[in-house]
Amino acid sequence: MSVTIEEIEKLAALSRLALSQEEKERMRSEFDSILGYVAAIQKVSAGTAERSRSIVAAVNVMREDKDPHESGIYTEALVSTAPRREGNYIKVKKIL
Repeated sequence: MSVTIEEIEKLAALSRLALSQEEKERMRSEFDSILGYVAAIQKVSAGTAERSRSIVAAVNVMREDKDPHESGIYTEALVSTAPRREGNYIKVKKIL
């Protein structure tokens, strides 16, 4: 698949970018390289999709919860590294 200069110009207009003719040519070749790479990855991924699904389903990566540590024993060590704190909590700026 080859990207045309017209497609680059349309993408530049949508992005509100002013590109010189040299930049348009360079972008066209870069897009061609990127799309070729993506196509190669898709081709490889499509062939291995069924195998990888069965492998993922067969492997259990979770551990059993054995002897969990006492709640709160690491709180002071963790909160003390924060730049600002309020009691046992890390104080951060309000984000709306």
